[in-house]
Amino acid sequence: MATTKSKKTTKKSSKPASKPAATKKTKVVAKAVEAPVEVQTSKNPFKGFFACKYDSNETILTIFKSPKIYGAILGEVVGTMLLTLILLTLGVYQPLYVMFGVIAISAAVLAFSGANLNPLVTVGMMVTRRMSVIRGVVYMLSQVLGAWFAYLISSAFLSAAGDSAAVELPTMATVAGEKFWVVTMIEFVAAIMIAFFFARAYAYKRSTLTFAVIYGTGICVSLLFAIVVSSSFLGLQNNFIVNPAAAFMYQVLPTGGENFGAVLGDICLALATYVVFPMLGGVIGFAISDVATKLSGNAVCCAHGANCPCVKNEKK
Repeated sequence: MATTKSKKTTKKSSKPASKPAATKKTKVVAKAVEAPVEVQTSKNPFKGFFACKYDSNETILTIFKSPKIYGAILGEVVGTMLLTLILLTLGVYQPLYVMFGVIAISAAVLAFSGANLNPLVTVGMMVTRRMSVIRGVVYMLSQVLGAWFAYLISSAFLSAAGDSAAVELPTMATVAGEKFWVVTMIEFVAAIMIAFFFARAYAYKRSTLTFAVIYGTGICVSLLFAIVVSSSFLGLQNNFIVNPAAAFMYQVLPTGGENFGAVLGDICLALATYVVFPMLGGVIGFAISDVATKLSGNAVCCAHGANCPCVKNEKK
């Protein structure tokens, strides 16, 4: 009997121990580790150089639906009127007074329209795609209208003064012969300076005072250049204005001549000197600023400041 019990005991001990019922198999889910994506940066600093930097939805059908455009028009009319009043009364031979006037005017109207105050600046904004064509055309018409208002105000005061008036409305010297290219180049180079300073000032648009000081100082520097070259080097007077809108109020267009052909030729020369070449200089000034900005690794500033819809367009 003892032998039988020991055998049973041996059989029981030889059985493998049963696993506890409460034990559950845990499944380990292996997460796939994604390889880091390498961001390839373009080595071309001019990528997106010609990209649109304004709201591409702004067209002739949509621009006048927003009341902001009317505030911008009023800002350009008033700003250009005040600037032209300064030029008609003080003249371009008082660059420091003009600088302080531009600082005050541009600071006042910056929030409305961006304080272009000059068609050569507006053309530069359009060509470098900071501004739509329709907005640029509206701005330039507003600037001419503002300059005309300034001329009417100045004429009214002179008429009221009668013979006792100490000054007369200024006029531009006749551009003809050898003087044509000399005067044209003065306007051209001075326009490049103004456009360059404006483009750099627009990068600080969020700071009204910084923008106004840079823009006003740029106009002062351009006028000093024109004064020194025309008066000291060439002995010329009243031969530059560097503002196509104000130039028309300086009576640059001839009213008489030997015949129709001569009058038409003089008109073409005057338009080339005081309108076409200054606007071309405005485009070049903006282009120089944009090239320098791109080469330095900064973003080309647009007309709306940071976090605007233009940034998406520039990245495309």
